[in-house]
Amino acid sequence: MSGKVAYINARVIDPASRIDHAASPSGGVLTDGTKIMAMGPDIFNGGRPDDAEIVDCGGAVLAPGLVDMRVDFCEPGAEHKEDIDSGSHAAAAGGVTAVVTLPDTDPPIDDVSVLEFVARRARDVKLVKVFAYATITRGGNSDELVEMGLLRQAGAIAFTDGRRSVVNAKTLARALKYALAFDALIVQHAEEPNLSSGGVMQSGELSTRLGLPGIPREAETIMLNRDIALVRMTGGRYHAAHVSTAEGVACIRAAKAEGLRVTCDTAPPYFALNELAVGEYRTFAKLSPPLRTEDDRQAVVAGLADGTIDCIASDHFPQDQESKRLPFELAEFGSSGLESLLALTLELVHNGHLSLPEALAKVTSAPSALLKLPTGRLAAGTSADLVIFDPDRPTRIEPDSFTSKSKNSPFDGRLVQGQVIRTVVDGRTIYLRDA
Repeated sequence: MSGKVAYINARVIDPASRIDHAASPSGGVLTDGTKIMAMGPDIFNGGRPDDAEIVDCGGAVLAPGLVDMRVDFCEPGAEHKEDIDSGSHAAAAGGVTAVVTLPDTDPPIDDVSVLEFVARRARDVKLVKVFAYATITRGGNSDELVEMGLLRQAGAIAFTDGRRSVVNAKTLARALKYALAFDALIVQHAEEPNLSSGGVMQSGELSTRLGLPGIPREAETIMLNRDIALVRMTGGRYHAAHVSTAEGVACIRAAKAEGLRVTCDTAPPYFALNELAVGEYRTFAKLSPPLRTEDDRQAVVAGLADGTIDCIASDHFPQDQESKRLPFELAEFGSSGLESLLALTLELVHNGHLSLPEALAKVTSAPSALLKLPTGRLAAGTSADLVIFDPDRPTRIEPDSFTSKSKNSPFDGRLVQGQVIRTVVDGRTIYLRDA
């Protein structure tokens, strides 16, 4: 167990309690073992504890560790792409202290035994906190609901069929209604599969010019409109993952205005890139949902700014090199996102769309509150899960240097501002950037 650690000269930001204290030698955060003992702008006015290790943050930001509500660690079943160990190291390097991993593994997390396997592996690795979704349907691709009560009791955070939509309206309605008994959240990849089938990028002028089959934005909005109607019918809790279109943002906005229990997230590719990143068949930019138009990108930014979009997730979907270095139509969807999550979220700050506390809320307190996780905030008595970062330090996204097994990113070579200095979980430093 760690001893006392005094973090001084840090700008302390906690979005959950709206704390934003300027850096000073007399203020900061004091941790003792696994917990935060005290925090504030003047807690060291009477002197620092003699028995505490002193960490001088040099004016950097100290905030709750990031909470990434959508990652794929590929274990069990595809450990050559990522596993809980490599994914946890990648998360730590990105300032992420807690993740929620998708259930579309092999076998899928539709049974308590698989859920317990993931939890056991995370305990063995002992880096970031790994939570898990369970599937909505048996196998993640059927019309038979899983035993939600048993899975919830065993630790399932919420329910989703991962990167597959629940296509059968009756099945989703039953799931929304059944989940109410456990106050459980249903998370949906909102995409009408018959419209998107065979498509590899956003449908439009660019896909036509490149000769690639397109995925129309209506694939997202048709499914969202149907799902919202089912929420209206059942009263269930519904969350739309990686919203990517202007119409999709408008659907969520209208549902919230109606008072429905509807939330959503997006990912950095949908507020920081558009379809032009595909370039000349650049497979690193082949994502699901696909990169959209510039109008869509701007609508996603607006949705983040006005609160329509609740959270930002990395949508970390790692692929090995052999799966991406193929002709565009044959390459797999997905990219590595954990290690670039913070810097890309900070673009919203540097471009004037969000304040720093508002941006941090999207990746800390908001996902924690939504999923009812014991993370994502700084307060006396809570777990000492922290990230220290320089929000202005210029750097370049270089996937070849990623800790993740996956070296694929649509942001390859992008200049950004913001670098993680230290990541702490339960008082233990699990990542420290080389000087």
